[in-house]
Amino acid sequence: MKITVSRKAHFNAAHRLHRPDWSSEKNDSVFGKCNNPNFHGHNYDLTVSVTGEIDPETGYVIDVKILKDFIKTEIEDAFDHKNLNVDVLEFKNLNPTAENIVVVIYNKLKAVLNSNLELQVTLFETPRNFVSYAGI
Repeated sequence: MKITVSRKAHFNAAHRLHRPDWSSEKNDSVFGKCNNPNFHGHNYDLTVSVTGEIDPETGYVIDVKILKDFIKTEIEDAFDHKNLNVDVLEFKNLNPTAENIVVVIYNKLKAVLNSNLELQVTLFETPRNFVSYAGI
């Protein structure tokens, strides 16, 4: 029997969607106001879901405090109140679209979770715009 345990989190970050190999006109055409050279910000909401078997000794799939600590150290501390393009190494050469951000978050969390646990991350860039990634 597999059970899914989820935790919500939040961080604020700035970014700019831009490709340096494109002209200004093409960047503006594709990314619009998200290509602002002075950056723009979002109040990101995050749902991290971990699926696995219930441990017969603890009754947990994962201790939610451990999950909370992983999210804080791997994601919130790394991304909160940062300029993703400038301050976060993973985005030095990766356009920080919501799609790329959710994959980076997934990879950072997957690296610290037990390998027998499945992971899905949902990132809300706005209350109506969100992306999900489960490593497939």
